[in-house]
Amino acid sequence: MLKHESKCIRVLIADDHPVVRTGLTSMLNAQKQVEVIGTVSNGHDAVKAVQEQSPDVLLLDLRMPGMDGLETLRALKAHHLQTRVIILSSFEADEDIYQSVQEGAMGYLLKDTSKSQMLEAIASVHAGKRYIKGQIAARLAERMLRSNLTAREHEILEMIAKGLTNKQIASVLSISDNTVRNHLNSIMEKLEVSDRTEAATTAIQQGIIRLSD
Repeated sequence: MLKHESKCIRVLIADDHPVVRTGLTSMLNAQKQVEVIGTVSNGHDAVKAVQEQSPDVLLLDLRMPGMDGLETLRALKAHHLQTRVIILSSFEADEDIYQSVQEGAMGYLLKDTSKSQMLEAIASVHAGKRYIKGQIAARLAERMLRSNLTAREHEILEMIAKGLTNKQIASVLSISDNTVRNHLNSIMEKLEVSDRTEAATTAIQQGIIRLSD
């Protein structure tokens, strides 16, 4: 039976690196059960392609210029598009995994995953099952036990990571030093750390904040 006559899982790939798109396409198209119906290099084109082609599964890069993976997930949700999404990333930061699942991703794979795992993930997600295994699952479980930072706490944490003092943060936000200290205490409690330096380091490691280049 020819490949296009069988019930292949139709996959769309969204990644800004040409080598990744080419490699994934070659690897997946060599499998009888999968057909790559297209590749795109950014989130905007991914949403458009999903609308036009209705792939079964979207392999979505988390970090892309312009519209990133999380923004793409939100756009797909806003348009009520039913394509199931697997995040494909070079990163395993707790917050990236958590936010991806919160926004509707059904799978999360690292880009160095094996071919067998990739195919297992595509088949599982296509069947309506989540695919988050091993260390990724453990990091997600740990992240789900922690409370979310408020928008203000997140803002203060970014300023701490940039080296601002409590007094400077208070001045920028037009709040009192005491209010900054209260927010900092809440941040440290939620991140389970003992000081502001550890809070900033932990937040960067876990993907809660990202310092601009």
